[in-house]
Amino acid sequence: MPIQTNDLTIELRGDEEQIALITLNRPTKRNALNDGLVLAIRDIFQGMPHSVRAAVIHGNGDHFCAGLDLSELSERNAAAGVHHSRMWHHALDQVERGPVPVVAALHGAVVGGGLELASACHIRVADASAFFALPEGSRGIFVGGGGSVRIPRLIGTARMADMMFTGRVLGAEEGERVGLAQYLVPQGTALEKALELATRIASNAPLTNYALMQALPRIADQTADHGFFTEALISAIVQDAPEAKARVREFLEGRGPKVKKQ
Repeated sequence: MPIQTNDLTIELRGDEEQIALITLNRPTKRNALNDGLVLAIRDIFQGMPHSVRAAVIHGNGDHFCAGLDLSELSERNAAAGVHHSRMWHHALDQVERGPVPVVAALHGAVVGGGLELASACHIRVADASAFFALPEGSRGIFVGGGGSVRIPRLIGTARMADMMFTGRVLGAEEGERVGLAQYLVPQGTALEKALELATRIASNAPLTNYALMQALPRIADQTADHGFFTEALISAIVQDAPEAKARVREFLEGRGPKVKKQ
């Protein structure tokens, strides 16, 4: 049974309800993000059902997300602006560092706050209709949903600055080439591919997935010496899990899957 708010729908997929399909549901607004939708995203990840082991976010209609709903943008003083931005940060942190890996299925507009949301996901699948932009520069504003931290980690500071300085729009192929998406698929198939990937991810040992979500980005922020030590600690903890030991045993006994060329 889908869980639904005004602007967001969650449907649990699979025999054991291991996949959460989260749908942005404001198609007449190109799924633009208002405060209610951002808070709903936060609440969903904070209260994710325990059966879920991977999630997919996509947008209803012709677009993933066209960014901040400017029709609901109100004037704020500097203090209120800081608090509003921090609310977005907290919400998208629940996506990036929440309970499960998240795959974004991207089509149509992936713009402004929509790109900030996509950058908080762990894997991004773009179909041929997707286009990426950061129009904040031309609108006299600045990203406030974590984009200045997350997006340069994907494409570099110079490329992000170019997008904001010039209003440059990247098509799906160029977006995938520079790192805004890891997969490029034919138009209309992003959700299918994202669900396929989420199903594969959900089959991993949960502690391995947790380490990939929580440890890997932190290691990337550390010095090499600190990173090596953190890696050693996490590697030891993960391999000590009973499920990890069982999977290694299966492989050594010839019962586990072998890596094959795709």
